[in-house]
Amino acid sequence: MRLLHAFAVLVLGTGTAAANVPCGGDFGAFTRAMEDEAIARGADPQVAARFFDGVRQDPETLEADRRQGVFQLPFVEFSRRLISQNRIERGRQMADRYDQVFDRIESEYGVSRGILLAFWAFETDYGAVQGDFNTVNSLMTLAHDCRRPDLFRPQVFAAIDLYAAGDIDPDTTTGAWAGEIGMVQMLPEDIRDNGVDGDGDGHVRLKESAPDALMSGAAMLRDLGWRPGEPWLQEVDLPQDFDWVQTGIDVERPVAQWASMGVTARTGSLGAGDLPASIVLPQGRNGPAFIAYPNFDVLFEWNESFVYVTTAAYFATRLEGAPVYDAGNPSDGLDDAQMKELQRKLQARGYDVGGVDGILGAGTRNAVQRVQAEMGLPADAWPTEELLNRL
Repeated sequence: MRLLHAFAVLVLGTGTAAANVPCGGDFGAFTRAMEDEAIARGADPQVAARFFDGVRQDPETLEADRRQGVFQLPFVEFSRRLISQNRIERGRQMADRYDQVFDRIESEYGVSRGILLAFWAFETDYGAVQGDFNTVNSLMTLAHDCRRPDLFRPQVFAAIDLYAAGDIDPDTTTGAWAGEIGMVQMLPEDIRDNGVDGDGDGHVRLKESAPDALMSGAAMLRDLGWRPGEPWLQEVDLPQDFDWVQTGIDVERPVAQWASMGVTARTGSLGAGDLPASIVLPQGRNGPAFIAYPNFDVLFEWNESFVYVTTAAYFATRLEGAPVYDAGNPSDGLDDAQMKELQRKLQARGYDVGGVDGILGAGTRNAVQRVQAEMGLPADAWPTEELLNRL
């Protein structure tokens, strides 16, 4: 099992309208109904029959879908687990090996090599561990499951298109539990819509071809709104009397205004003065501090976990020469039981935390920051035992 594919939570494409086939019930009947719908959507009946022949429900996929505990780790611990000297050195080796591919990507798509190297590293350890879940079985299992069926059904129909093009095989293609395929773990719909034949062999095969995978990832980021030539994340120093309620990805100000408030780059200089940006404190005012530019927001379309995206964005800067962040001295976070208790208490006060799951997601961060401000505490969105006790 690769380092991240068991708990990657990607934002799934929803370009195709929701399927008419109801979720749940007998899996065999569901499979036959999906085959009929695929044909109704234009799939060749023989292709559809071969695609669905032998598909089976995968209980291990469902287990993986329910297992998201790693996102409960705070940023410093999470990033230290994922970023090693070996990964940095391997990243630089890959940058050299595929220098011409990255040059082409930066010229045609404006996506920095650091970003693609970071996702390549975290998703599959530079292609070494791409996942051993049968892709079609996983997609069909999640489409049949009633938790998020409309997110996965479009991926099944996109996978049929890839099969018809000769780019995947329903019997042998494997990947992550959520159906992502290849070195940078893209979903079938993204591969179909943004896949690039980077090595010129007439196919888009993200499992075997690094040029295909890297160029397809870049094309997807551009499609999601990547702004060529602009930064994404940068470590900053903040004054001691900073207004902490101004932090968080929901608060945007021009870089020049942040500079006037005392925000300085730890190394180099801040981005262009008119660029909109946010101040991000992954572990509160006593931990690392970053300024996040518009391209940082785009990365949430690849993965919706705040700690994952922040770590990947930071690692990309490391690969391009940034120093190790100043970890500071953040207070301890809450454990799973405490975080869930906090979320229940916030819900009881009328805050929308996005569900009691023990994960410090965007909804919980926003609620924490608001209640901190109400209580006269430093509103840095980092939950502590003190806050829990006060509630």
